[in-house]
Amino acid sequence: MNKRERVMAVLEGRKPDGIPSSFSLHFPTHANHGQEGIKAHLDFFSETDVDIIKIMNENLTPSVSGISRPEDWKRIPSFSRNSPFIVAQADFVKRIRDSYEEDAPCLCTIHGICASTVHPMRPQYQDLYEIRNIQLAHYRKDPTVYLDATKRIAEAQCYMVEKVIEAGADGIYFAALGGEKHLYSDEEFATVVKPYDLQIMKTCKDMGKIVVLHMCKKNLDMLRFKDYAPYCDIVNWGIYENDISLEQGMEIFPNKTIMGGLANRSGVLVEGSEQALVEAVHHLTKKMEGKKFILGADCTLPTDISPDRIRTAVMAARKSK
Repeated sequence: MNKRERVMAVLEGRKPDGIPSSFSLHFPTHANHGQEGIKAHLDFFSETDVDIIKIMNENLTPSVSGISRPEDWKRIPSFSRNSPFIVAQADFVKRIRDSYEEDAPCLCTIHGICASTVHPMRPQYQDLYEIRNIQLAHYRKDPTVYLDATKRIAEAQCYMVEKVIEAGADGIYFAALGGEKHLYSDEEFATVVKPYDLQIMKTCKDMGKIVVLHMCKKNLDMLRFKDYAPYCDIVNWGIYENDISLEQGMEIFPNKTIMGGLANRSGVLVEGSEQALVEAVHHLTKKMEGKKFILGADCTLPTDISPDRIRTAVMAARKSK
């Protein structure tokens, strides 16, 4: 099987010739866009031999200065399919897709509504949770203004989905936040996050493409995302970050392909010997035998990790049948 056939066999519940793998990382600032970014992606795919070519997305919702009061969310503009950050990401996907010679599924990172509403405030506030708490305070004080801005940002991400698929992506890697128990209440999540996330995911599913639902950050309540199941094909979460096992995830998302199994910032993939890594991968693939499983990690790997370590894990999984 080639890489596309191997991944599709898993998604369709058929037996692959070996377990496919998907890993990714954030490239250094000088190599995450333009020609250097294209080269960094292609080098990573070649050196690691991953089965899914996942294209990172640093073309974020544009920054808007001076968001410090609830009414400042009125400054968020409306976007279109031709907004520069959307066009730039679509072009980036197309150039990588056109340069990659193997037949493998291509997924583009799309940021869920939580991250996408953080990005406009990034130049003003650097700490993620400082921004998240400010946003929550703004929503609680003036929900109408905040949600109006959220709608405009969600529409932009829907345009992004359409454009990257037209550029050659086979689907999206949907990076969802908002499940942290210490931030939104269940009711707030259902109002501020869920409808907009589902709008973005549905855009991809309506185009007949693949959706990976990725849930990260600590103190995660995965049950909040249970209703996302109809709009995703593959599920990935912080197994080690949250102590939510593969088995627990499969109970929440039955019949979905599970991707993960390895810690991303510590543990055997990052720190173990080659032999220990191979043994850990074989243990995982045996544990998941007969199930819809793609080897991966909790989240992105350290930027400076050796590609050889990733390739060792990829090849160990591929030899497991």
